Amino acid sequence: MLLRHIRYLLAVAEHRNFTRAAQALHVSQPTLSQQIRQLEVALGALLLDRTGRSIRLTDAGEAYVSHARRALQQLDSGKRAIADVQDLSRGVLRIAATPTFTAYFIGPLIEAFNRLHPNIMMTFTEMPQDRMEALLSDDALDVGIAFDTVSNQEVEPQILFVEELALMIGKTHPRAKRRLRMTLDELKDEPLILLNGEFATRQYIDHYFRENGVAPRLAMEVNSISAVIEVVSRSALATLLPAAITRQHHELCSVQLEPALPQRTAALLLRKSGYRSAATRAFVALSALQSDAERVAGKRVTRSKRPSTE
Repeated sequence: MLLRHIRYLLAVAEHRNFTRAAQALHVSQPTLSQQIRQLEVALGALLLDRTGRSIRLTDAGEAYVSHARRALQQLDSGKRAIADVQDLSRGVLRIAATPTFTAYFIGPLIEAFNRLHPNIMMTFTEMPQDRMEALLSDDALDVGIAFDTVSNQEVEPQILFVEELALMIGKTHPRAKRRLRMTLDELKDEPLILLNGEFATRQYIDHYFRENGVAPRLAMEVNSISAVIEVVSRSALATLLPAAITRQHHELCSVQLEPALPQRTAALLLRKSGYRSAATRAFVALSALQSDAERVAGKRVTRSKRPSTE
């Protein structure tokens, strides 16, 4: 039995069709069918049910494929371990994050990592946390940046910092020259631009409004944080985003809202017991330092918002 047989079986299991699997593997369909037959003979079990319109795994096939996937993951990890250079003179780092972190945390972190380790090739993708956890579990990512509420048992969180949400307006907003405090009753009259329901941030915001019995005045929904920042900085619309964004975008200012908006815990996500390259370990260590700086900056901003007692 060769690794080729296993990879061919996994391709058929994924595509549920010999023709599409053969195209994806760049082999002929007769060759693919022959290799799968050889694997079934070697194992002494029928792995595929070929009687329906689409190919599906038999019970034996389901059992075998689950082990085969994990075995290939370990073999791929082994290849990376061999190629891993401990002095970080070369290597690859695969990173993902939920979108709001791109607006304030990811940029400085990646800039610092690239400055320290310029020969490490990085890939970065924005994605929802559930997809991130699935890719980490499949060993298709090295590290994710999201929140500590993990649902995949094969993924473990490492706490970074507590993220606060804040009400934000642009420097040209009529309220920008007045006291930067607002009650929920006042907020009801403010036209808002918010991220759409695809974002976890929006879910937190909607929960906050429901919990406080408020129907916000929604003027615009978008699917881009950069679009929110651009519109707010140039208009009279307000928004709710992580408070740290105002430290990176000086055209915005934070408004203290009463009652306060919810908090959530940012975390690095890593695959449990998976191989961690030298590049991954260096990124985790640097993230811890960056998160310390984020915590200090957050405390400094919180103190600056306290009302004067004079």
